[in-house]
Amino acid sequence: MKHILTIILLTASSLSFAAQADSLKVAADSAYAKEDYRTAVKLYKQLDPTAAVCYNLGNSYYRLDDMAKAVLWYERAYLLDPSDPDIRFNLTMARGKTIDKVVPRHEIFFVSWYSSLVNIWSADEWGYVSIALFTLALLALLLCVVLKRIGLRKLCLSAFSVLLLLSILGNVCAFSQCRKLAHRTGAIVMDSSAVVKSTPSPSGSDLFVLHEGTKVEIRDNTLTDWYEIELADGKVGWIESRQIEVI
Repeated sequence: MKHILTIILLTASSLSFAAQADSLKVAADSAYAKEDYRTAVKLYKQLDPTAAVCYNLGNSYYRLDDMAKAVLWYERAYLLDPSDPDIRFNLTMARGKTIDKVVPRHEIFFVSWYSSLVNIWSADEWGYVSIALFTLALLALLLCVVLKRIGLRKLCLSAFSVLLLLSILGNVCAFSQCRKLAHRTGAIVMDSSAVVKSTPSPSGSDLFVLHEGTKVEIRDNTLTDWYEIELADGKVGWIESRQIEVI
């Protein structure tokens, strides 16, 4: 009896939480539609950071002309759903309004191709695709066993091999997406200007200056107050941790 009551209470609590989240989402969307972007930001931040919520936060900050936070939330949305063309477009627009124009280093063709492949879908979507491909592979293997004609059996065996390889590739891509979500090394400069030092100390030599909205990769975060960062063009240095926010 106690177990039943516990289940009922948990179910009621979940339904109440879902209803509250839906109400918040409606209120946030309404505030955004009325161009009350500050209220929209406050409400969206109370919701789970899904790709849609992060995207709406990016839009709200963009309308408030806060490009650093707009880029930050668009980057978070892109991390959760890299296949969404609206997220990619708005992220590009927000980046275009930042001061620093960092030209990425030329990547090896294979690395660029693999990165583009991984970003076709999100981790969940890659997972669904992998399951579907594996199911088709099993069906092809079953047909290979059942069919009598040698030609058809060879065709099914070939189909099984191809589908199995594609399923494995899909799992690799899903794993890569999950790894990016679990180990977030990208960050956005939040201060209007930040001096990058040669050493993790205020007395270190000034290397270059970054401005709000610029994306960096964190190479070393073992220190509390300083992070070693790298730009897309290969520049490396140390920046105060309070001046950037992890994507």
